[in-house]
Amino acid sequence: VIGQPAKSKRPKEPGENKIKPVNKKVKPKTPKMKERESADSSLKSQSILTQVMDKGRFQKLAATLSLSAGQSIELRCKGSNVTWNYPSYLDTFKDSRLSIKQLDRYGQLILANSTAADTGEYSCWLQLCNGNKCRKDETKTGSTYIFFTDKEELFVPTPSYFEIVYLNPDKPAVIPCRVTTPSAKVTLHREFPAEEIETGGTDIIYDVKKGFVYQHPTSDHKGIVYCKAESQGAPQISIKYHLLYVEVPKGPPSTTIAASSNRAEVSDSIHVICTVLGEPDVDVNFRWQYPGQESERPAIIQNFWRLINRGTGHTTRISKSVLVVEDFEARDVGNYLCIAQNLQGETTVATKVELN
Repeated sequence: VIGQPAKSKRPKEPGENKIKPVNKKVKPKTPKMKERESADSSLKSQSILTQVMDKGRFQKLAATLSLSAGQSIELRCKGSNVTWNYPSYLDTFKDSRLSIKQLDRYGQLILANSTAADTGEYSCWLQLCNGNKCRKDETKTGSTYIFFTDKEELFVPTPSYFEIVYLNPDKPAVIPCRVTTPSAKVTLHREFPAEEIETGGTDIIYDVKKGFVYQHPTSDHKGIVYCKAESQGAPQISIKYHLLYVEVPKGPPSTTIAASSNRAEVSDSIHVICTVLGEPDVDVNFRWQYPGQESERPAIIQNFWRLINRGTGHTTRISKSVLVVEDFEARDVGNYLCIAQNLQGETTVATKVELN
């Protein structure tokens, strides 16, 4: 039966040979029903990821797994060049409870003394490498979402007490109040006016692995919300989420440029400012070309950004790059070009500074 560990043939070295008999079952092409063949092929993506149980037994993992917080877990991914993915905060805090090793025939992930915060997706895949270039082998992957249940922590803990969620009209928005107990009843509430928000239709749905998903955000959804969870005890409240509506068209940066003065005296200090209005969560990179660049003329460049609320619940990010040329001289005369770039493309703007 697919998913059950082989019970015969005691391996010489626990953890390596046990999986082999299971995999060998898939290879012989027995003339059985087509439904069975398609069921086997659908399991192929899960076939390289297993959980190590007690006494050297192995268990293939389903799409979700529930464990009590405090338990340790060992996962193995069959292959000689395995890459792992797991909740990102374990990397952020360089958590010593997490151990990842690559052995000859499998990759190993051990998480000791689990906590509710470890709840999330754990996946692995094989890398196919040719020289220095590697790519993911889409046919050999494994993934499971693990709930580390904790009665004291129904919501997966976060490092902050308040979080901003941007509502963009052309993509779903997620209120990430994930739970550690999949059976918990979760509701969404507005802080002002105090009310429960209707969910479960086509507009707002709850995904136990993500949180509440606003399928089509509008400006009516903006405000402060929180989640409430109940599971065999007193209800618990999540952190608060500030929903800000964004209405900036997608595309290359909307960029302007201006100099503090387009005519300068010798020894003046000139500021050239490049400004981008864009989406709150989209980073902008700046590059400059200016007359004294080739002669390695020193210039000071400062980049910064801030969010502004335009008064109607719409939020915009202002990103600026300021180029400063001190002690202006003849070689600084000419065109100053600013190239602003985001994920959608780049925009180049220019202004000219002359000598009086």
